Amino acid sequence: MGVDVETIRHIAELARIKLDDEELEEYARHFQRVLEFFKAIDEVDVEGVEPMYHVIPTVNVFREDTPEKPLDVEVVLKNAPKKKEKYFYSPPIV
Repeated sequence: MGVDVETIRHIAELARIKLDDEELEEYARHFQRVLEFFKAIDEVDVEGVEPMYHVIPTVNVFREDTPEKPLDVEVVLKNAPKKKEKYFYSPPIV
């Protein structure tokens, strides 16, 4: 399957990118090379290979979910740019 200039023109229109004729030709060549790389990857024998989701192993580290003493309202609101009574104040958002 080749990538022609008309396909690139269509993609550029969808992306709202203006390309001149020379750029269209260049992108068509680049897209074709990318597709050839994918074809080469498709030919790799991966039978018996476990899928890899992350390059390095990931482990969730959880802490105990224990109740703690909450911060005082005055401490929390001390650096608030605007406050009203004991609450953060923000202008109405529609």
